[in-house]
Amino acid sequence: MRILVIDTATQALSVALFEHGKPIGHVHEIVGRGHAETLVPAIATLPDGGRADRIAVDVGPGSFTGVRIGVAAARALALAWNVPVDGYTALSLVAAMAAPDHGSDPIAVTITGGHGELFWQMFAADGKTALNEPQSTPIATLAEQWTLPVAYGTGAEALVTARGAGTAIGLYPDARAYAMIEGLVALPPRPLYLRGADAQPMDAPAR
Repeated sequence: MRILVIDTATQALSVALFEHGKPIGHVHEIVGRGHAETLVPAIATLPDGGRADRIAVDVGPGSFTGVRIGVAAARALALAWNVPVDGYTALSLVAAMAAPDHGSDPIAVTITGGHGELFWQMFAADGKTALNEPQSTPIATLAEQWTLPVAYGTGAEALVTARGAGTAIGLYPDARAYAMIEGLVALPPRPLYLRGADAQPMDAPAR
């Protein structure tokens, strides 16, 4: 059993191929906005071109464009290979990555959003049990409400700066860590945006 994991929800591009639960190939690099140009070539470098019996893809929240690119690629490959595809969230993967070195406090994960907002979610110390639904909140508002001393994820630095206190640990989702959340509730392979799109079609009614 092979699983291809695709993660393009943040500035990182991350893909990994697992065989019987163990990674046999991976790519993880910070590409910023270059996911469209680098995703397919990255998958092609994996053993057997990344061919798998199942696909898992990060559905967000995160970069609108990055999420769309990852989900579209996962769906296309699943159709071509006639295999199932499931989704997971960037927040859940970062929480699982943070758990081994975290203490007994809840794990707070933030992902950079747009328009001055952060995507965030709280998890139990095991990094697997979600304590609330994913949310999108203005940075200033979230900074006023935040009480935990540590924040993880790509939005952590912005949150700690706005608070003027705390520790930021800037973890990016890494496809190699997917084994840590495999078996949790699988999501449909469609984007999880949490807020409206940055742009509207030209024929969208004015508000």
